[in-house]
Amino acid sequence: MSDQTSFYPELEKDIAPPEGRLGVLLPGLGAVSTTLIAGVKLIEKGLARPFGSVTQMQKMRLGKRTNPRYVRIKELVPLAEPNDLVFGAWDIFPDNAWEAAKNAGVLPLDLLENVRPELEAIAPWAGVFDRNYVRNLDGKHVKTGPTKRHLAEALMRDMDDFRSAQKLSRAVAVWCASTESFLEAGPTHQTIAAFEKGLEKNAPEIPPSMIYAYAAIKSGIPFANGAPNLCVDIPALSDLAKESGVPIAGKDFKTGQTLMKTIIAPGLKARMLGLQGWFSTNILGNRDGEVLDDPGSFRTKELSKVSVLDAILQPEMYRELYGDYFHKIRIEYYPPRGDAKEGWDNIDIFGWLGQPMQIKVNFLCRDSILAAPVVLDLTLFLDLARRAGLAGIQEWLSFYFKSPMSRPDLKPEHDLFIQHLKLSNTLRILVGEEVLDHSGLDYYEGDEEAQDEVRALRRSGNE
Repeated sequence: MSDQTSFYPELEKDIAPPEGRLGVLLPGLGAVSTTLIAGVKLIEKGLARPFGSVTQMQKMRLGKRTNPRYVRIKELVPLAEPNDLVFGAWDIFPDNAWEAAKNAGVLPLDLLENVRPELEAIAPWAGVFDRNYVRNLDGKHVKTGPTKRHLAEALMRDMDDFRSAQKLSRAVAVWCASTESFLEAGPTHQTIAAFEKGLEKNAPEIPPSMIYAYAAIKSGIPFANGAPNLCVDIPALSDLAKESGVPIAGKDFKTGQTLMKTIIAPGLKARMLGLQGWFSTNILGNRDGEVLDDPGSFRTKELSKVSVLDAILQPEMYRELYGDYFHKIRIEYYPPRGDAKEGWDNIDIFGWLGQPMQIKVNFLCRDSILAAPVVLDLTLFLDLARRAGLAGIQEWLSFYFKSPMSRPDLKPEHDLFIQHLKLSNTLRILVGEEVLDHSGLDYYEGDEEAQDEVRALRRSGNE
């Protein structure tokens, strides 16, 4: 908490301290989850550094440029320590975290060997699975029950047993499982009553991800959706989270190609450079690539990725620049590539007098290497939100998502830099620090002549 007088006493929160151990519940013990778990354990042993994690690495400016202070985020707000995290997971395959990490092939074996006992100790609970929603997988390590409500109750028992056995004070759940087939919200998704009736009636429009989200929220556990599934982004679950005092966030981790789009597109718009076309293609060989080889799952991912450019470029406002651009996205399953996803972007732009130019991007990224610190940050920030009494959709976490959730009456923000400012300003507000607006007024502080000019301009504008 800040030692200074609060700038926002009505918004500043009395944040409970992060006492005790924090459970991290992961639907999906695959490449992302095992890379996260191994990374946290390696960092704990001093064998690696948390590069890519905003909560662990980033410093924030407090105060004006004329008298700045810089502090790490984890020193500004009371975050749980990574050493206090305890991991549990569900999966439709019975492999423990060591076996799953080896199969994923993200981290070299000589590095994984340093945390082999810790990984072997994490065996997944049987998962909730419906092949109608993930057609290219067929796991046998699955829960059974007469209704989807029974499956939700089984998940809640797993959560309760885990918290009790591990003596946890709190928990957070983050969906790290596969992309489900495309689904649009319908009547079953509109109210809590309709949704719970759908669980009892085995409504086909309730996929596994929604069952996990419902179970977490009913258990008082914050939930983040790392895939483009509809999942928690429905009125029924958003309302349930709000009423239950539970923070939620989503959807679809912003890691590879879309991360580049949210960096490049704001720059084009800021300089008023036009766009004729943007062609994106990926090759990916891990389980995510296998799942996305199904047209239904790809459709879900495609819509998540497509929405980014329109939201940033605002073609309805800048028709001459962005009103008629062509946008195409491809994802190809290519097993030899494994987790080392490669994305190519061809961007046709135009500038002064309509003259054409091109931008070429070849991003040889590591899918799980980029996603693991995102999961860590979301875990710590959602736990912070819970202790601060924040509930429902956490728009300030849109920084981490391709298709961020927002209040129904507001359009989601996709510009990475605006998202980052929103995140950092939210943290400032929570502890009573002044938000940054980058207006430049602090430049004139101490310059009486310049301040007189500013005051004169303001007076003339009001006359």
